[in-house]
Amino acid sequence: MFSALGSTLHVRRRVSLLLAVLAAVAAALFGGSVDKRLTNGLSDYDDPGGPNVAARRIIQQATGVDAQQGYAVLVRTDAALDPKAPLPAPVAAAVALLRERPEVKQVVDFASAADPALISRDAHSTVVLGTVAPMREKDTVDAEKDLQKAIADDPELKGRAWLGGSTPGHVQVARVSNEDLAKAESLALPFILILLVLVFRGVVAALVPLVGAVVTLLLTLAGLRVATLFMDVSTGALNLAFALGLGLAVDFGLLIVSRYREELAVHGPGREAVARTVASAGRTVFFSSLTVAAALAAITVFPHPYLRSMGLAGVITVVSAALFALLGLPALLAVLGRRVNSLAPRRWQRDNATRDVAGDRWHRIASGVMRRPVVIAIAATAVLLLVAAPVAGLKFTGADPSTLPASTSAGKVSRALAADFEKPPAAPLQIVLDTPAGGAALTSYAQRIGAVSGVESVGAPFRLDERHWEIDAVLRGTPLGTVAKDATAKVQDLPAPVRARYTGVSADFLAQKSSIGDKVPLAAAVLALITLVLLFAFSGSVILPFKALLMNTLSTGAALGFLVWVFQDGNLGFTAQNGIEATTPVLVFALAFGLSTDYNVFLLGRIKEGRGAGLDDREAVAEGLARTGPIVTSAAALFCLAVGALALSRLVFVQELGLGTAFAVLVDATLVRALLVPSLMALLGSVNWWAPGPLRRLHTRLRLDRMEPPETGQAALPAAGPQEQEQAQRSAVSTT
Repeated sequence: MFSALGSTLHVRRRVSLLLAVLAAVAAALFGGSVDKRLTNGLSDYDDPGGPNVAARRIIQQATGVDAQQGYAVLVRTDAALDPKAPLPAPVAAAVALLRERPEVKQVVDFASAADPALISRDAHSTVVLGTVAPMREKDTVDAEKDLQKAIADDPELKGRAWLGGSTPGHVQVARVSNEDLAKAESLALPFILILLVLVFRGVVAALVPLVGAVVTLLLTLAGLRVATLFMDVSTGALNLAFALGLGLAVDFGLLIVSRYREELAVHGPGREAVARTVASAGRTVFFSSLTVAAALAAITVFPHPYLRSMGLAGVITVVSAALFALLGLPALLAVLGRRVNSLAPRRWQRDNATRDVAGDRWHRIASGVMRRPVVIAIAATAVLLLVAAPVAGLKFTGADPSTLPASTSAGKVSRALAADFEKPPAAPLQIVLDTPAGGAALTSYAQRIGAVSGVESVGAPFRLDERHWEIDAVLRGTPLGTVAKDATAKVQDLPAPVRARYTGVSADFLAQKSSIGDKVPLAAAVLALITLVLLFAFSGSVILPFKALLMNTLSTGAALGFLVWVFQDGNLGFTAQNGIEATTPVLVFALAFGLSTDYNVFLLGRIKEGRGAGLDDREAVAEGLARTGPIVTSAAALFCLAVGALALSRLVFVQELGLGTAFAVLVDATLVRALLVPSLMALLGSVNWWAPGPLRRLHTRLRLDRMEPPETGQAALPAAGPQEQEQAQRSAVSTT
């Protein structure tokens, strides 16, 4: 199958390349505007079927106000503010500015609310609040832009007022995210290019994966553009798509180009080299991409638009990278032929058919590990468990305008409210009760809410519509702080006289956390099942897939422990956080799990070829690690640069995603591949390849063992020495 594909691509190489170019151009034209269609509201983090969403919908229908939207204008005055005096000119200008907005339903200032808490401790700052009607994503962007311009143009407000609140905050989160992504990737790209040249020992070979990265990203943008026609796609999907697209294109390109150069050295340019490359490395890329896509597809079981967007973006990116690697890249290599080794210094050129110094080093490492497999397996596992230990103290938090840098207006307002105001204004805990009438029961319930620790005050029950009443409770501390979250949980535990639904920042976060927790077992089961099936199809073994699950769990657990240690505990120069953003562990686990399986497939493919060429189990492992060790290490380093660049973001939750994934890849490509894999392979020996008779027959009946010609594995594994290489070539000829 794959050999035939390689032969066809060689014959039709120019047509295939032309089609790839046309597809890239069409994708660029269609997907170029996708960023304008992405969403970035708090609702992206909600379970659409959650009771908190139902409560918010009831309030919105009754009042016309979207509780997740809103403006907060911070005004600084020269003179001290007097709560009983008329509004000074800058504050009055801010009030007028909000009242002129068509989406604003109500404006509150310290005078109209008779609330001195809206004045800062030093009496030189105040905040003007505006509740708003529901707005579309584009309308929020336009409104934020118009308000910023109005503030800059008003002499009473310029330099004295800053725009904040939920609506501007989430607009600015998207803007900062996109700006940081562009900056991070532009900084990482030169280092990636330099490393590619060093790894490939040639400029032309190094540029090939970058071509694949460009095509992959263009196809991904087009795929996301199609997705926006049917669903909301969060702006976070772009961060993932760019980092993952660049990383996977380099990974797949490195594997295929390296293998093609080996085949080129043995068979010369032509159909044979391309066919054998696709039959071996192409098959590996096919199964590898399926495993990564499966890990990311498991995220789509979560109902939250943000997580679904990230899962979908990941799948589209993986498929795009695989399509180019399997269809476009072989055709490009067929056209290049020996020119793939062009523009390389003479001292860098070597016979790619033989193992290099790095390969010999990996061979020695594997052989040394397999001489003491028990000790090394226990030691490696202990280290991974030690790194994962902080997971026991994992706490969760949400994303809000406080995550923005102080250089943004919403970030400045958020910090000022937290630092300068005695009681920063915050959205209350809103309790929606299903009842057509009030009465003593609701009053008693409100009193019990007021007695809960962490509840500062409770308003009287009021009618929303003919079927619902509402009770508002003001919580102590910040909405995502421990006190407010604990108080919300206690209120929800109180028995209500009628059905009650809860919303507000604290309640929405608890609902999000609960919904994610409820879906984790299903996502884990889907991920495990698909991984087991795909690895069985690739290897024909039932032992290797279960070992992969174990090792992947250890490496991803270490990544999560590292995240807690860095961000939650405040190490490596990062400021300690209240917890890890609730969606980050899900994303890091899926990404790390998929990429770990990716590298595992790279290694297993070579080990299987070695066994097929007649090597014993231990030598096959050593030879497989010698062949893939340099490739996997280089791929991991390049991927860490691509994904780790996200750690340069000014948004903490983006930093968490980038650094967590990069650490997981680094651990898996070094500690796991160098120590844990060879030690476990040596301990089990031939048992690694065991499968029950019925499954072996199923594997054969489905022709999964014949997806490549039998001789491909033998001919494509040239040994280090001349005698072994000659023997391998004679074996390939006799088989043919």
